[in-house]
Amino acid sequence: SALFNFQSLLMVILLVICTCSYIQSQTNLLDRNKTGVLGIFWKAARIGERLSPYVSLACLFMGFSLLLPSK
Repeated sequence: SALFNFQSLLMVILLVICTCSYIQSQTNLLDRNKTGVLGIFWKAARIGERLSPYVSLACLFMGFSLLLPSK
């Protein structure tokens, strides 16, 4: 479960941010839902747009950490 494993939780958060940013760049689907429960996805898209260098570095780091063998 992603709630009990910190690395899995970070991976889920990064995937949500990247997915929402991609959806926002292709369509304006997330602009309609700025409040409420679906507003979380709009906020994730904003994080991905504004912090894209840091998000991409975090994705690269997560990818390399998954490729390296763990003890």
